[in-house]
Amino acid sequence: MLKRLFVHRWRIAAALLLLIALITLTCNIMISSSTRSRIYSDAAVLPANDVGLVLGSGPPGNPLYPNPHFKVRTQAAAYLYRIGKVKHLLLSGDNSRPGYSEPSDMKAALLKLGVPETALTLDYAGFRTLDSVARAREVFGLSNLTIITDDFHAGRAVFLARHFGVDAVAYSPEPVPLKWSAQVRMREVAARVRAVADVSVLNKQPRYLGPAVRIDRPENHLGEDKPESLPASRATGARP
Repeated sequence: MLKRLFVHRWRIAAALLLLIALITLTCNIMISSSTRSRIYSDAAVLPANDVGLVLGSGPPGNPLYPNPHFKVRTQAAAYLYRIGKVKHLLLSGDNSRPGYSEPSDMKAALLKLGVPETALTLDYAGFRTLDSVARAREVFGLSNLTIITDDFHAGRAVFLARHFGVDAVAYSPEPVPLKWSAQVRMREVAARVRAVADVSVLNKQPRYLGPAVRIDRPENHLGEDKPESLPASRATGARP
């Protein structure tokens, strides 16, 4: 009796594991196949767009232990701006706790790389990729843009952007070596399943929206060091 119960439970567990594996594989293949033609690693053939959306990747780190993903994204953004593939950069990331601001960190790095402040808009409510791309459409009014992120992340970002009505392409320069990116690449496999569930089952929406912010108006560039921008930043989910 106990043996039969054990075998029965083992079969159920194996079936569940197989189902999870099939769902994971299906979601990853679906995102990869539907976005592959929209992802570029060669800037020479990348279509030009007015705005590039730079997705946050955590703090920049320090000289001894830098965040390679932060470096890849900010340097790629500065390069695309320099060669005229984008005219403006929307910096979207997490700012959910005191002393932590991905958009501010990206702004500081891009200023050092020669991008003028007038070409930067900060979105402090990009808590997830879904939030960043949805807000690009709903808050900042962008119907087409270039997403700037890592190679493993680009497919999911484009997939979500297209779901929210944004005609997006992605630029992903040379990948971060596997020894530095293996963990986040593994997490991305599960994140793609969540992305499909968010748009296909849960109808997930961004945590914060707010009034429209036109990027072509300098007074709406949400620099946290500009007191006059604080009302707009609060309205769009920023922390002062």
